[in-house]
Amino acid sequence: MQKTIFTLTIILLTYGIGSAQQAPVVADKIVALVNDHIILKSDVDARTFEYLQSTQGLTFTEELWYDVLDSMVDNYAMVEKAKIDSVVVSDEEVNRELDQRTRVLIERAGGERQLEQALGKSLIQLRSEYREQFRQEMVSERLRQMQRTSITITRPEVEAFFKEVSVDSLPIIPESVELAHIVSIPPPRQDALDRAFNLASAIRDSIVNQGADFEEMAKKYGEDGTATSGGLIPLMPLGDLVPEYSAAASALSPGQVSEVVKTSFGYHVIRLNQRVADQIETNHILIRVREDELDEQFSIDFLTAVRDSIINQGKEFAAMARLHSDDKSTAPAGGRLINPQTGDRKIAIEQMDPALYRTVVLLENEGDISEPRSFSTGQQASDQRAFRIVRLIKRIPEHRANLTQDYVLLSNFALQQKQALAMQKWVQEIRNQVYIEYKIDMPYLSSN
Repeated sequence: MQKTIFTLTIILLTYGIGSAQQAPVVADKIVALVNDHIILKSDVDARTFEYLQSTQGLTFTEELWYDVLDSMVDNYAMVEKAKIDSVVVSDEEVNRELDQRTRVLIERAGGERQLEQALGKSLIQLRSEYREQFRQEMVSERLRQMQRTSITITRPEVEAFFKEVSVDSLPIIPESVELAHIVSIPPPRQDALDRAFNLASAIRDSIVNQGADFEEMAKKYGEDGTATSGGLIPLMPLGDLVPEYSAAASALSPGQVSEVVKTSFGYHVIRLNQRVADQIETNHILIRVREDELDEQFSIDFLTAVRDSIINQGKEFAAMARLHSDDKSTAPAGGRLINPQTGDRKIAIEQMDPALYRTVVLLENEGDISEPRSFSTGQQASDQRAFRIVRLIKRIPEHRANLTQDYVLLSNFALQQKQALAMQKWVQEIRNQVYIEYKIDMPYLSSN
């Protein structure tokens, strides 16, 4: 079974949040020891419930329960190995992860008060109780990741893997393409910038000079996900905030309200609540420039001119992408798109998002460049709207996987197999270095 970091989100499920039925109280007992770590039956029960809740379609079995116990033994063995190898997770990293998980829980519960009522304890208590367990899980996963990334594969090994695999078991690779794009994000119209700035300035004036309540103004006017909680952004490292925001907030004294601050998100009015080392807690009110206030025609005209320069004036697509594209993740590579699942340049037609598919289907020949077309820069409806031109670099028909066309894919398969076998052996070696005692019979104990 997959071994994942224990999340606070699942802790809620484990404790039955959102359910009126309370878990029955059962007698507890020690089921395993790993050096001085004690594993209780209730611990395994909770982790098993966690796994069932996070995996759709899975039902409880005794084998699953024993697998969970075995996984917990492995994790504690990893913790002991990490001590020897001086692998640590800093307080800052633990706090950052806890902050992120806590924010998710608060949003799901509808607020801090609702979450604390559901848990029957304060967030401070919750974080304190699970901090060390969370650290151990993070240490264990970091050690595994370090070992996993140290395992590499050579081309001869990939070729040997390919020869050993029967032809019939090789996957059929669907039709795919290699693409590049040049992106233009529409700038806000000046009248829209003025509207947003003036509104933010008026809100600040109401708070600073007329005594309006900051939280109430955030709930009324704020245009991001924090508005419902009065604009609260809990303690967060300065480095996790956009530079303009962190610079303005860190210059404030606790309780002080900033001038209007412009960031890539819009215009903010910020109040600093507290600062702890390099972390700050703030409330803010964000006023955005609306999507219907963007100058889309600017992007269309700009990309049309770029396309004309490539087609009629001999400019290279890659050079124009590096120079002009607003997609900073692809611009350095000449606008080349990458399959996020495989890291390969080939993108399966059947896996494309609808907007890209509608663009590519009109490109008949390799080298063709589309007219400017709109798309979303992310997966959510609220993500930024942009425009792009797309170049068809190569079209690959459906075929059975082979080394010539699909080396990256086959290399990933071979590496995963090599890593799985090596990790299995490595975990057993670590088990042999620590004291492990099962206090119950283990009928499904793996032999690795």
